[in-house]
Amino acid sequence: MNQTATKEALSFEDFKTEVINDYKIAIVSRECSLLGRREVLTGKAKFGIFGDGKEVPQLAMAKAFRNGDFRSGYYRDQTFMMAIGQMTIQQFFAGLYGHTDLNHDPMSAGRQMGGHFATHSLDENGNWKNLTQQKNSSADISPTAGQMPRLLGLAQASKIYRNVSGINQTNFSEKGNEVAWGTIGNASTSEGLFFETINAAGVLQVPMVMSVWDDEYGISVHARYQTTKEDISEILKGFQRDEDNKGYEILDVKGWDYPALVETYQKASKIAREEHVPVLIHVYELTQPQGHSTSGSHERYKNADRLAWEAEFDCLAQMRKWLIENNILTAEEIEAIDTQTKKDVLEGKKAAWNAFVEPIKAEQQELVAVLNSIAASSENKVFIEKYANDLASLKEPIRKDIITTARKVLRLIVKENSRTQLATWITAYTEKIQPKFSSHLFSQSDKNVSSVKEVLPMYDETSEETDARLILRNNFDAIFEKYPETLIFGEDSGNIGDVNQGLEGMQEKYGEFRVADAGIREATILGQGIGMAMRGLRPIAEIQYLDYLLYAIQIMSDDLATLQYRTAGRQKAPLIIRTRGHRLEGIWHSGSPMGMIINAIRGIHVLVPRNMTKAAGFYNTLLETDEPALLVECLNGYRLKEKMPTNLGEFKTPIGVVETIKQGADITLVSYGSTLRLVEQAAKELLEVGIDAEIIDIQSLLPFDINHDIVKSLAKTNRLLVIDEDVPGGASAFILQQIIDEQKGYKYLDSNPETLAAKAHRPAYGTDGDYFSKPSVEDIFEKVYAMMHEVNPAKYPNLY
Repeated sequence: MNQTATKEALSFEDFKTEVINDYKIAIVSRECSLLGRREVLTGKAKFGIFGDGKEVPQLAMAKAFRNGDFRSGYYRDQTFMMAIGQMTIQQFFAGLYGHTDLNHDPMSAGRQMGGHFATHSLDENGNWKNLTQQKNSSADISPTAGQMPRLLGLAQASKIYRNVSGINQTNFSEKGNEVAWGTIGNASTSEGLFFETINAAGVLQVPMVMSVWDDEYGISVHARYQTTKEDISEILKGFQRDEDNKGYEILDVKGWDYPALVETYQKASKIAREEHVPVLIHVYELTQPQGHSTSGSHERYKNADRLAWEAEFDCLAQMRKWLIENNILTAEEIEAIDTQTKKDVLEGKKAAWNAFVEPIKAEQQELVAVLNSIAASSENKVFIEKYANDLASLKEPIRKDIITTARKVLRLIVKENSRTQLATWITAYTEKIQPKFSSHLFSQSDKNVSSVKEVLPMYDETSEETDARLILRNNFDAIFEKYPETLIFGEDSGNIGDVNQGLEGMQEKYGEFRVADAGIREATILGQGIGMAMRGLRPIAEIQYLDYLLYAIQIMSDDLATLQYRTAGRQKAPLIIRTRGHRLEGIWHSGSPMGMIINAIRGIHVLVPRNMTKAAGFYNTLLETDEPALLVECLNGYRLKEKMPTNLGEFKTPIGVVETIKQGADITLVSYGSTLRLVEQAAKELLEVGIDAEIIDIQSLLPFDINHDIVKSLAKTNRLLVIDEDVPGGASAFILQQIIDEQKGYKYLDSNPETLAAKAHRPAYGTDGDYFSKPSVEDIFEKVYAMMHEVNPAKYPNLY
């Protein structure tokens, strides 16, 4: 490497200093990996997955990485995080031990195992920091290639900021000059998410640099079983751009060649940053000195020749050789650096362990004192003292040891006066400790969904009945006018204005960047939304039908739903996911897999409006919050008539609040979405036989009835039927659990609470298929009638 490969006008002494500093960072990282493995094998840490063997290419990437840039990577990138100044030795080990304090483990406060990296996009109050003044890493997830869809959105945000006027870029972008940097292991390029993202980035032409760390293995499986031709860049050659076609710039570089790596990454940065062209860098001839993780040894699957080659071409061994050959450091100077680094890493490890264990030891001593105090006057003194002594004898306690001991002793003294003292201690301890593991599933800022108050739609003498899809369209028009940072994209969302014309004319009015068509690729549509939302935009990602949400459910569950939680509130992605579902015809156009969805995506709000006015109100509400949500529009409701509000873009449907749409005295009927129309019809027919049903529209499955209005209805009617078009035991089971268990509705019931769901199979095709697969008006009528027969057989004799 020479001066031109680094910075302009860099003197040799400056260059030498920079290179030596790089080497020191790499050695620190390697020593952290080696010592980290030992900490796992001795039991202090639970699991280790490290970046050894990948140090030198990560140094090169860090050199090209600028303030404002974002990383979306994989769990080997510890050297990179150290090189950009976002992780210290002590923080590395704090993450390995699972320290629950962000001040010690800023990556996740102990919520993720080591090797999962993040920077803080938000301050302690949930407000955006200035992302353009810092180097950013989106929070990692373990599922292989799961970081790819988000990477696409992080890169696309720069495209939006560069090409859409009117957006306030403060805190988020400098005219779209930021690059999104992705990293992945060679074996994980076999995942569909990798190929889907690569294709989408090539189509969109976004500033993305994708690094593939290639050490020839995927855990124990060689590349010959992973990749055609055993070479990812070879099989992606068709993506290479040329004079006539847009595409990728594809670069190959050996992972142990420090000067070539620096030059390659500088080139990639320039292309992506200036031209907004995606770049793929295949970094090959890498090694993995300790194998995949601490759960196994690589000597079991690598032969002697491979192990010998890895020893010689270890990137640090090659860097040492290069340093000596170029008279930058002598062998003695390198040895001195290595020796000092071992000491520094050991000291950092000790400091991290002490910081981790000391607060727990203080809690241990506190409980021991409480137990000894209780034992003094207890008839169970001998047993309590044994518990106290056993706890006190633990040299390296964990919090499980502490709380388990306290709870076991509580059983012994349940009839003694000292029970209150210990019970109070346990309650206070749990209230203090539980949030360390459970906070921030949802936003705790002043912009969470509970902060937005309901605003009713308004009407005047000019308000007319119209196709409901026009209410959505006109409301989206108001949204796009009000919020320049809002954009929508999905299959058929742009040119034709979505398949149900809810976006008719919006692309023509607001342009192709804000109202865009996307390919048939649900996972990366979701990823676009996540990444752009993480950079201050307000995207609405459209999945054409609810059935096809399954393509994206993994990304929603593993990435979006956990983002606030796994960063302890220091990153957010307030993405709105728009889809349509429930009743239509055919197995894959009429599904309502709500039970699966709500159990997979805790951390995302799930909204199920019964009509388009309610849906529009939800969009208006969400855009004033900082939380993600899935909104399911009724597929068969676009052509139904609704009155056009006069306050478009302003009326707001409250989230987590149910609505009683018919008062009644005999039974409470609870449902949502399209099924409500059948419930309403059944209620009319039930009135004809003297049964007065109360109907409650859930509106929001997550959160669910935050005011506990359903149980208030049960106090009046004393009977409950939940109607749902999911499979039996699907969403209806969740709804029933919330009402009976959470709201204690059982107290008010005079008969068994019941559910009415669809059949266990997918809905069959056609109108008859719908009728015989999902609850019908007659099903609802007869179910309610049978429940009332139990109450008064004489008045309601058996139908069958």
